[in-house]
Amino acid sequence: MLLSLLSDSQLEIRDFSLCCAALASASESTYNQLFWVPNSLSLAAASAFKDLSKAYATMASGNHDLIKFGELDLDFKSLPNDKILAIHLIPQLLPLLKDTIKESAIDKSIDGHEMSAASASVPVAYAIIAAYQFRWFISQVDYPHLGKVCSLVIPCALTALDHWSSEVKGQGMISLIYLAKNVNAAEIGWYEDVILDACCQNIASDDEIWERVVQMSVLMVTFTQKSNPRSIWYEKLLNEMLSHLERQPRNKERRVAWLQHIEPLFNGLGLILLSHFRQLFPLFFRWMHADDDRTVLLVLERIKTIVKLTWIRNSPYIERLVDELVSLFKEAALKIAREEIRKLVLQTIILIQQSKGSQFKAAWDKHKDDPDLTIFHHSLIEQQPAMVVQLGNLV
Repeated sequence: MLLSLLSDSQLEIRDFSLCCAALASASESTYNQLFWVPNSLSLAAASAFKDLSKAYATMASGNHDLIKFGELDLDFKSLPNDKILAIHLIPQLLPLLKDTIKESAIDKSIDGHEMSAASASVPVAYAIIAAYQFRWFISQVDYPHLGKVCSLVIPCALTALDHWSSEVKGQGMISLIYLAKNVNAAEIGWYEDVILDACCQNIASDDEIWERVVQMSVLMVTFTQKSNPRSIWYEKLLNEMLSHLERQPRNKERRVAWLQHIEPLFNGLGLILLSHFRQLFPLFFRWMHADDDRTVLLVLERIKTIVKLTWIRNSPYIERLVDELVSLFKEAALKIAREEIRKLVLQTIILIQQSKGSQFKAAWDKHKDDPDLTIFHHSLIEQQPAMVVQLGNLV
């Protein structure tokens, strides 16, 4: 069957591959229109495409004219057999998938005030399936070959991000996350500003794709701007995220996702984090006393990172931070993760003590005689030598 297909037109190979992509991508789908696809069928589709790829590579090895990469700078001999067909199809398929996604998108009028469906007669399901196919196809190519097709992948991903459907947006985000992990920053080239702008525009996305928004934004800004902590994109993205979180401080899913993935952005900013304390610490102080232990642990880890990166220089938040940490140490007695929480509180207190000296002493004096902190004082004394050694290793 495969040999027969290979001997037929390229159009049939393309259509067969699109079918495989739609079925194979269904295994990771949350879209109700793809629920009917059993996992066994998804696996069979992925296997069929793999077999077709191997057969195609075998035939192509004897006839290099069969493989045409257009304007792509690719050496046939350097490509793995299981990647040749996918790379060969990308220049044909991605423009088609991009157009399919765009057909049911929202178009702004020329004056920018009125908005309408690009084509009211096109079901959004077409765009969703196309987005899943797009994501699956690019996942078939990895480093170092994916970088060669960035000029095709990025416009399609941005079209998906610009769609009104969360399902379509989500697949675009997954695609950009995968892209950033499998290309060099230089290969993104002229697209970095438009990608980062798209990240900013999507910060206010729906709950179901918020975690992907954070992952994508943090990965893209640290990937493209890592040597420039004063980049305007660090500022824009963090401000957008914090403003959004300030409007929904009680949303557990959003805060946990943000706290879980924001660390690389903090590391990229370094001392520049000082300019964001006014927004960060009010949220941290609130979340430190959240009902769920996961939030509390993540907040403490992020605070510890900030203290290490900035030594909280000239900050008016020192006294409040010490007070909140002491209060949390007491509250931890009623929490399941009390040991982990108390350990992080102690480590953070010692870091503050090492960095702030007299300012810490002034904040700590009002707690030193608290009878409820006897365990805390003993633990602080026991933990301090080990932490001093760790601090020495960090310098």
